[in-house]
Amino acid sequence: MITPPERSEARDAAIEAMLPFVPKHGWTRSALRRADPRADLLFPGGPADIVEAYLDLLDRRMAETAAPLLSNLRLPARVRTLIATRLALTDAHRPALRRAALVLAEPGHALLAARCAARTVDAIWHAAGDSSADFSWYTKRAILGAVYTSTLIYWLNDAVTEEAALAFLDRRLASVARVTKLRKRLTGGRAAA
Repeated sequence: MITPPERSEARDAAIEAMLPFVPKHGWTRSALRRADPRADLLFPGGPADIVEAYLDLLDRRMAETAAPLLSNLRLPARVRTLIATRLALTDAHRPALRRAALVLAEPGHALLAARCAARTVDAIWHAAGDSSADFSWYTKRAILGAVYTSTLIYWLNDAVTEEAALAFLDRRLASVARVTKLRKRLTGGRAAA
C-alpha cells in the first residue's frame, strides 16, 4: 500500500469538526481554528496537509464502511461498491470536496494531487482484495485511476444525483470490461487481468 500521511485521532476529529466551515472558508487555518482553536498545530503543512489528511480519512472510512458489503461479491462488484461508498460518504460535503480539489489543482501541488489519487485508487484495490504483485498491479491502478477520477469530476457537480453518478460509473466500468475482453481475445487469453 502507498504510504499514508500522518494519522491520529486528533487529526481525524479536527477534520470532522472543520467540515462545516470549509464551504465558506476553504481548507484554511482559519476554518481549522473555527472548528478547534487548539488544532492549528496538528497540520504544520497548512491547507495542503489538511486536504491530504482529509482524503486519507475518506479512504479509511470508505474501506471500513464497505467492508461488510464485499464478502459475497466478485472483484468488479467490490470495486464498484467501494467507489459508490466513497461517493456516498462525500454527498453531504461535496462543497468541501470541491474545495479540496481546488487546493490540489494549484500548480505547486501537482505531486501531492498525484499521490492522493494514487493512494485512493490503491486503497480501493486493496480493500477489494486485489493481491497482484506483477505488472498488472500498475495497469489496474492506472485504469481505475482514470475511471475514478472521471467519476469524481462528474460527481462534484451539485446537479448530479447519486443515481446519475453511479450510472456514469457503471458506463466507465463497462467500457473497461469491454476493452479487457477484446484484449484477451486478441492475445488468445494471455493478457493479465
